[in-house]
Amino acid sequence: MNYRSTSIKSKWEKNSWLLKHSDLRKYVPRTMLFNRDNLITMLSSYSTVYFKPTGGSGGFNIIRIKRMEKNYQIQYNTVKSTYSTIDSLYDKLNRFSNKRSFLLQKGIDLARTKGKPFDIRVMVQKTNKGTWVSSAIFMKIGKTGKVATNYNQGGKIGYFHQTMSGAGYSTAEIELMETRLKGMGVSVGKNFDQHKKGFKELGLDVALDSKGKPWILEVNTRPQFYPLKNMKDKTTYKRIVSYAKQYGRFK
Repeated sequence: MNYRSTSIKSKWEKNSWLLKHSDLRKYVPRTMLFNRDNLITMLSSYSTVYFKPTGGSGGFNIIRIKRMEKNYQIQYNTVKSTYSTIDSLYDKLNRFSNKRSFLLQKGIDLARTKGKPFDIRVMVQKTNKGTWVSSAIFMKIGKTGKVATNYNQGGKIGYFHQTMSGAGYSTAEIELMETRLKGMGVSVGKNFDQHKKGFKELGLDVALDSKGKPWILEVNTRPQFYPLKNMKDKTTYKRIVSYAKQYGRFK
C-alpha cells in the first residue's frame, strides 16, 4: 500500500479517542486492558466478553468468553472449551496472549438477518477538499458458529438495505439508521483528526444489538473493501474507489 493515510494499530488508543468525545462515548462498549482484575470485573458485569489482541486485524485471535451458571465457556474459531474457575480461565487466556497486549470488551448480542449474526462496516473517506464523507455502508454477515463476522473468517458481504430488511426493519427505519450511521462515520473522522494528522480513510465496525442500538466495536485505519468487487452490484465498490483515487488508493 503506497498511498498515504495515517494508520494506528492500537485498538486501545483508538478506543480512548472515542471515549473523549461526548457524543461518541455512548456508542463504545466497555473495554478494558486484559489482566486478572479486569477479567474478574468484566465477567462480573457481563455474561459475554470478547478477548481480542490490541493490535490485531481481520478477526484473528478473538476469543468469546461466556459466563455460564457453573463455569466459563470460551470459543476460539469454532472450538469451545470450559473452565470451572476464573483462575483456570485466566491462566488459559494469559498463555494464549503470549505476552502480547489484549483487550476485554463487553459482548454485544448481534442482531441477526435470517438467523445469521451481522455487523456493519461504515466506510468513511476524505475528499480532496479535506472533508469527511461516509461513502458506503455494507454488511458483514457471519458464518454460523464462528466468533467473528469477518470475510476471512468465512463471513459474507451483504447489502445494507437487504440485510436490514431481513432483520425485520421497515424502509423508514432503515433510512433513519443509514442517516445515523453516516453521521457517526463523519463524527469519528473529525474526532480522529483532532488526535493525529493524515487520516484519509476509516472503516467503522458497528454492531447493532437486538434492540437496534449501534455500538462502535472498532475503527480500522486500513479498511479493506476488495470483497465488494465480487458482488453483483458494483455501485458501492465503484463509489469507494472513486473517493480512494483522490488520495492515491486504487483497490
